[in-house]
Amino acid sequence: MEQIRKHIVKYIIAAVVIAAAAGLVIRLNDITKTQLVNRTGQTFETGVVVEIIQDNLQEDGTRAGQQTVLVEMTSGEKAGEDLVTTSSSGFLFGAPCTVGMNVVVLQSIAGDTVITSIYSQDRGAMVIGFAAVYILILCLVGGWQGLRGALGLIYTFGAIIYIYLPLVYLGYSPFWVAVLVCGVTALVSLFFIGGLTRKTLCATLGTLAGVICAGVAASIFSNITGVTGWNVSDIESLMTLQQVNGIQVGGLLFSGLLISALGAEMDVAMSISSAMKEFCDQNPQISRLELMKAGMRVGRDMMGTNSNTLILAFAGTSLSMLVLNYAYDLPFLQVINSNNIGIAVMQGLSGSFGIVLSVPATVVMAAYIYKWKKVGQP
Repeated sequence: MEQIRKHIVKYIIAAVVIAAAAGLVIRLNDITKTQLVNRTGQTFETGVVVEIIQDNLQEDGTRAGQQTVLVEMTSGEKAGEDLVTTSSSGFLFGAPCTVGMNVVVLQSIAGDTVITSIYSQDRGAMVIGFAAVYILILCLVGGWQGLRGALGLIYTFGAIIYIYLPLVYLGYSPFWVAVLVCGVTALVSLFFIGGLTRKTLCATLGTLAGVICAGVAASIFSNITGVTGWNVSDIESLMTLQQVNGIQVGGLLFSGLLISALGAEMDVAMSISSAMKEFCDQNPQISRLELMKAGMRVGRDMMGTNSNTLILAFAGTSLSMLVLNYAYDLPFLQVINSNNIGIAVMQGLSGSFGIVLSVPATVVMAAYIYKWKKVGQP
């Protein structure tokens, strides 16, 4: 009976916490955004290409100019109507239309005048379906743990969209907002995986320590090299946001670094915490010092692979830039001192600093938490 009562109390507390958090998130997202672009009368609608009136395919297989196509609209004011529209041959906008292709149409209506153009292929359903297949495979292969991991992933995505973005938009420090989101996300995600246990607590504290270490390393690198959040390629657009909304643009680069490194740091912290818990279970008489040594041996084996993972991830996102630098045969001094290279190096190495330093932090905290003795306990 006592056990049932404890479970009921635990579920009630969890329900209250979830309800309070949901209320705060709803209130946080009750924001009236400043209009930056006048879109009066302009909407994005869906349609299906039913006829290619004039193609822009060249003899060599390339496309030039624009296509003229007939699109049957499936949403918006003109739903059910066939509209003649155009699709450019650009790489960023437009689409190489074929009959039956689902497209997104940029539609502007002013009285009886309707101006349309193909914005892109309609790939929304495919993107959502791809993500759904991944979650399904994760659950099928991982079983109950896979389902918990999927819930953690969904929560992480929701935290970035519904907590991080509104707080940054309201003018709060992106860096400290990222620390908050990383801490809460780590706690919830690791809770789904390990439950409300000392193992989860150790992993969460180790993850948070790694996140803060990565931020400190990035700040030191920034001060030494002069690479800041103002050196990003889209700074002109961000400056508009700062002037209109007071968004702290300079901290966005560092907050992005913390969020990017979060997954690897959670992996390291949970693996070490779990291994040290197993050491304690298998040998309850193990001393705190011996437990720390065992944890460090596990951590050292993980440092290299996880650091490689993070550095390669950032290097992969910079491949286009690296190929351009190689093709143009730019001088070494120009390449090594460019802002883009500096940012890529800062992201990769600072994130790796966080991973490496999260190992001893997790080991020390886990050793003290697992071997904690109450006053009077032998």
